[in-house]
Amino acid sequence: MPKDISLPTDAPNSEVDSAAPQRLAAIDLGSNSFHLLVANYQNERLQVVARQGEKVQLAAGLDANGYLSEAAMQRALDCLSRFAPFLTDIESANLRVVGTNALRDAHNSQDFIERAEAQLGHAIEIIAGREEARLIYLGAAHALAENGRRLIVDIGGGSTEFIIGEAFEPKALESLRMGCVTFSQRFFADGEITEKRMRRAELAALSELANIQRPYQRLGWDDPVGSSGTIKAAASVLFAYGDAPQEGVITRSGLQKLRERLVKCKHLDKVELDGLKADRARVFPAGIAILNAVFEAFDLHQMRFADGALREGVLYDMAGRNSAEDTRSRTLELLKRTYDVDTRQAENVADTAGRLFKRLQPSWGLSNEQGHFLNWASHVHEIGLAISHSQFHRHGAYLLEHSDLAGFSRPEQRLLAFLVRAHRRKFPLKEWQALPASQQPTAGKLARLLRLAVLLNHSRPESPPALPHIVVDDSGEGLVITLPQSDEPTLLSTDLEQEQGHIAGAGFVLTLVS
Repeated sequence: MPKDISLPTDAPNSEVDSAAPQRLAAIDLGSNSFHLLVANYQNERLQVVARQGEKVQLAAGLDANGYLSEAAMQRALDCLSRFAPFLTDIESANLRVVGTNALRDAHNSQDFIERAEAQLGHAIEIIAGREEARLIYLGAAHALAENGRRLIVDIGGGSTEFIIGEAFEPKALESLRMGCVTFSQRFFADGEITEKRMRRAELAALSELANIQRPYQRLGWDDPVGSSGTIKAAASVLFAYGDAPQEGVITRSGLQKLRERLVKCKHLDKVELDGLKADRARVFPAGIAILNAVFEAFDLHQMRFADGALREGVLYDMAGRNSAEDTRSRTLELLKRTYDVDTRQAENVADTAGRLFKRLQPSWGLSNEQGHFLNWASHVHEIGLAISHSQFHRHGAYLLEHSDLAGFSRPEQRLLAFLVRAHRRKFPLKEWQALPASQQPTAGKLARLLRLAVLLNHSRPESPPALPHIVVDDSGEGLVITLPQSDEPTLLSTDLEQEQGHIAGAGFVLTLVS
C-alpha cells in the first residue's frame, strides 16, 4: 500500500498474532434471506463456528410506493433477535452487519435500521450494488482452489451480481436490478406458472443483461461459477433428478428440463421438487427464469456452484481492514491518482490532522477507526479541484458520495463526503444534520480537526507546521487555541478569527488566546 495513506500503527487489528485466531461475525440482510456467519480467522482461512439463515423475504414487504411494511420489518427484527445470542462474545470491531438491495431501495430503510441497530447494539451498513458484488467475489474466490479467470453469478432476492475476476482481484463488477423475490412479485404475483410467464421473466432478465453482455464477453472467462441460494438449489435439484454430470454442476440441458418441470407444476403452491427446500419453492421459478437468461445471454453450457458468497466475503474483507490490506486505503490512493491530488499538501494536512487527533482523542473519546476517516478525508479533501476551484469542497463531496468506492459502505462514503464538504468555508449545518443522529457528534469533531489542519497548512508549506497549544474547554466540546503574542495580525490568527464565525452557526466554540 502506498505510504501516503498508511494507517496509524496503533489501529485495531493492525498487527494480529498469526497464532491467535480472530473471532469474526457477519450478518447479511438480504432481500430474500438473512444470514449469520461466525468464524475463527487464522492463517488467512475461516473456520466456521456458527451459521444461521432464515427466509425473511424483506423485498416482498416493499409496497408499490417503495416502503417496507410493518409486517416485513417485524419479520426481520424477529430474525435478528434469534441471531443476537450468537454475538455475545464478538468484539464490536469484529462484527459487520450489511444490508443489500431491499434496504437500498426502501424509502423508509432508515426507520428499520434504527430499530435493528437498537436491538443488536451495533451499526448496520447499507452497501452499494458493486460493493456487494466485490464482497461476493471475495467470498466465492476463497472457496475456489483453482486459478484462472472466473465469471461469478449470484442471484439474490432483489438483485443479481456479476463479477469477472482472477485470483482475489475482480476485473469487472456489476449489480443488476433483478432477483427471485422481485421477479416473483412481478411475473408470478397470483401464483400461476405458465410458459408465457416464464418467458416474459426471462426476456426481462435478458433486457437487464443487455447492458453488460458484450463488455463481459469481450473480457472473457474460463470458468462460470454460481453462488448463493438460487444456484445452490438449482444444482441440488438437477443432481437429485440425475440431470447433472456431478453434484454442484448445472448444465444447459439440465436447466431446460428443470424449467419444464416448473411449468408443469402450474402454481407456486405446488412447486415440490426433490432436492428443493420448501421455504424456497415460491421464489424458485423466478430464480430459474433469471438463471436461464444468464445462460442464454452469455451462451453458457454449464456452471458450477461455489459455497462462498457475501457473508464469507465480508469476513475476509474485515480481516484485512485497518491494515496494509485495507481495500478502502487502496481505493482512495487510486482516487488521488485519478484526480491528480497535490500529494505533498495532502500528506501535510494528513500529518497535521493526525497530530491534532492524537492530542484531542482522549478528551473527545474518539476511536482509532474514527481517526482513519480523518486521515482518509485529509488525503482526498482537494479532489474537487479537478473539476473547479470554485466550490471545490462541494465537488469533492459529490464525487466521494456518488462514486463506487470499493471497500466503503454507503454510510462510510457519506461520512467521508461530509468531512470533505465541511473542510472549508461556512460549516454545512444542513448536511451535518442529515447524518444519522448517532454519527453527528463524532462527525462534527472530525470536521473541526480537518478544518484546523487545512488552516494550519494554508500557505502550502514544504513540511507540516508546528502545532499551536490547543485544548478542549471546560464544556468538553469547544476548543481553546493559544497563539504566539504578536503586535500585528498573522495569516494564522486571521484565518482562525474567520473560523470562529464559520463554525458559530453550528454552535461550535473556538476560543483564541495569546
